[in-house]
Amino acid sequence: MRTERWRSRALVARFALLFAAGCAAPSATADLARIRDLSSAELPESAAAEEDLDPGAADARAVSEQLRQPLTVDAAVRVALLNNRALRAALKEVGVARGNLAQAGALPNPELELEITPQQEGLEHAHVGLSAEIDLTAAILAPLHERAARSEHEAARYRSAGEVVALGYRVRAAFYAVQAAQQRLAIANRAVDAFAAARDAARALFEAGNVPELDVATQEAGYEEARVTAAQMELELLERREQLQRLLGLSGAATAWTIEAAIPEAPEALTTPSRAEARVIRASLELADLRRRLEAAARRAGALRAGGWLPDMSVGVHGERELGASDEAHAHPWVIGAGVRLSLPLFNRQQGAVAAQTAAFDSLLERYHGLAVDLRSAAREARSRLASAHARARHYRRVILPARKRVLEQTLLQYNAMHVGVFELLAARRAELDAELAAVETLREFWTAKAAFDALLAGRRVEAQRAEAPAAMQGAPGADEGGH
Repeated sequence: MRTERWRSRALVARFALLFAAGCAAPSATADLARIRDLSSAELPESAAAEEDLDPGAADARAVSEQLRQPLTVDAAVRVALLNNRALRAALKEVGVARGNLAQAGALPNPELELEITPQQEGLEHAHVGLSAEIDLTAAILAPLHERAARSEHEAARYRSAGEVVALGYRVRAAFYAVQAAQQRLAIANRAVDAFAAARDAARALFEAGNVPELDVATQEAGYEEARVTAAQMELELLERREQLQRLLGLSGAATAWTIEAAIPEAPEALTTPSRAEARVIRASLELADLRRRLEAAARRAGALRAGGWLPDMSVGVHGERELGASDEAHAHPWVIGAGVRLSLPLFNRQQGAVAAQTAAFDSLLERYHGLAVDLRSAAREARSRLASAHARARHYRRVILPARKRVLEQTLLQYNAMHVGVFELLAARRAELDAELAAVETLREFWTAKAAFDALLAGRRVEAQRAEAPAAMQGAPGADEGGH
């Protein structure tokens, strides 16, 4: 008797634990805190709100405060983290996995049935029957499904953290592109002035009879082409600005922000961490996501395998009583009974579902090993791109730009000595401006490559932007010819 009572209490305790596990799903605030830890980013608290899709008042004030002064690259990242809708959507999507986790751990609902048989001919009394039944198999398997859903939920957290890191990279790359476009446009406008001076000089020399009309036409064509190039760079600046605008999530009056004018110089020395490949592997949020998905696939396969061999069992309790007169109630007590309903797993043991889940696990495992190889390659490639861009940026600053400046100075001396013409002097000036354009583009490539390498070390592989060939401001062939 005591043994039976102990078993009953143990069964009740087990059901209570299962119920508590189903109710222990993490909150949106806990998800946001976990994503913040994984990405090392200051995310807005309003992103965890279950109902309010608009940024909170504190977030709006923080964005407005950042926009009152010229944006730095770090300030732009902070604005995007506060305001970017795509990021907020990615953070909200964690709620899908959180809801699946809560549902996976829920116990099956009991089924109640009430049956009343009225007094009829041949029956002395009316009868009432009450039965309750619960799916015991589903209750037993609930913890297995809950563990698989918990792994999927953690994988969703890693994916969202990766989106945070990727957004930071995209904002930095767009920011450097705007800085470079502004600087290049300023150089292009100076080049247009140089072409205008060459055109005016050619006209004056032609009127004096010192140069043929061909020189005038050449300089005029070069000037008009320079104007087109400057207009193209102006459009490029507008496009780069709008790309950054979209990442910042700004519209209306908030689009009147300004930005630091000059892209910073590359540092004197470039330091990269030792054993970068190993650090990338350890930090990778993509690998962590796949590991959690592998755990979920393995646990789902285990749950299916257990469900295939476990009979489909339902436990029920049934009570029946005859309805008589009130003074006869003691003569018609409740008759209580219990029963078990089960189906034998003879033919369908979830063989197909188990095989499909095993194949899904094997596929994820292959992707995991392939991603590890890709990440090691990406680490080497990113480090090589960063080192190359740094070397070229420093070479432009230390060698090429000073050399172009010396060429211009020597050409000016030769012009004063009447050994070269004015067109050659202006051509030397335009060549110097072309070198400045290329130097700015190389700086943009360096800072973009650094942002991509930092994102990789932070756990997210990104598609680095390729270098673009800078538009030259040199005129047409023959522009360098002409008299003094």
